[in-house]
Amino acid sequence: QVQLVESGGGSVQPGGSLRLSCANSGTTFDFNRVGWWRQRPGEARVLVATLTSAGITEYADSVKGRFTISGGIAKRTVNLQMNSLKPSDTAVYYCATGCTVSAKYWGQGTQVTVAS
Repeated sequence: QVQLVESGGGSVQPGGSLRLSCANSGTTFDFNRVGWWRQRPGEARVLVATLTSAGITEYADSVKGRFTISGGIAKRTVNLQMNSLKPSDTAVYYCATGCTVSAKYWGQGTQVTVAS
């Protein structure tokens, strides 16, 4: 069983930073990638960063150079360091065991608000 729990969300001013964490408190590691997603009100969920079990990372163009995904599946924790935050980064952020919306396991989400 996989249980993903996100933490680290909150409110920050534009230009600020936040670090999100996704912890797997379950007993199963039968997945080979973790994705960080975000969903703005009224919009579809969008993939922003991916980390594979081989350590390969990928980023959406909108966050490239500002966000960094780190950690490891075997380490039970995958983090998302978010720098130079913009109001457009405001969303609920989710981690999931995959990079498609059909990913099997999802966390409950954590709110990130970027505003003056």
